[in-house]
Amino acid sequence: MHELDQTLLRHAADRAAASFAANDFFCAEVGARLLERLRLFNLEASAILDLGAGAGGMTDDINRLYPHAMLIEMDWSEAMLQQPRSGSLRVCTDAHQLPLNADTVDIVLSNMMLPGCALPELIFQQAHRVLRHPGVFLFSTLGPDSFKELRSAWAAVDDAPHVHAFADMHNIGDALVQTGFREPVMDVEHLTITYADPLALVTDLRHVGATNRLLNRRRGLTSPRLWNRMLTELNRSRNADGRLSISLEVITGQAWTGEAARGVQMHEGEAHFPLSQLKKP
Repeated sequence: MHELDQTLLRHAADRAAASFAANDFFCAEVGARLLERLRLFNLEASAILDLGAGAGGMTDDINRLYPHAMLIEMDWSEAMLQQPRSGSLRVCTDAHQLPLNADTVDIVLSNMMLPGCALPELIFQQAHRVLRHPGVFLFSTLGPDSFKELRSAWAAVDDAPHVHAFADMHNIGDALVQTGFREPVMDVEHLTITYADPLALVTDLRHVGATNRLLNRRRGLTSPRLWNRMLTELNRSRNADGRLSISLEVITGQAWTGEAARGVQMHEGEAHFPLSQLKKP
């Protein structure tokens, strides 16, 4: 799905680790929504895997939600895993090849890790392998409309790719089924973030390590002339209030191993849960 320089992505995560928590607002918000979805399930778990745990943005909430479960946090950036957080078992590893035995965890969570993966379908295979039956894989990622204003601005002035491509929701769902997951449920939400100054957008992206790491990117420095032409094009996406609008397509997915969602039934793309499946307030 992606052709990304994995080595540079990992180095970018290492460099961003110390400042990530202070500057991240997007992943934190999406992660909170991911956990809200998890709270709806009446699940018992003795082991939970946070895949791509980063600086530990979901650690405290997972521990509060499942105080008796073992939380395993995995990330390929050792610097990210060294950031302060509450109790967990932290493992620095590549999610494409998890150092866990089969059928060892009950829940796999992954918040905004997939956009940086070389082979998301391999991530799905690994998640399916380590999950018990039944078990649930709950994740978030970005869809193809994300950063479309930035992509369009660059395309107007340069033939080289500057913005990562993101997989379509339907392709993700198909990949889950091909991997062996059952009853995948995919949701899409379109968010807009506004900026008064486009340089603030660039600063935010750099602080969280989200810069161009495409294998076929143009090497070398961008000339001031080309950069200013891109900014001129980008400013065309300002809204009625004069603020720069940046689109983000957030895809949230869930899929099950073993019994199909333990009572969940699908009808015309909607998931129907029995009352016993929901947690009591």
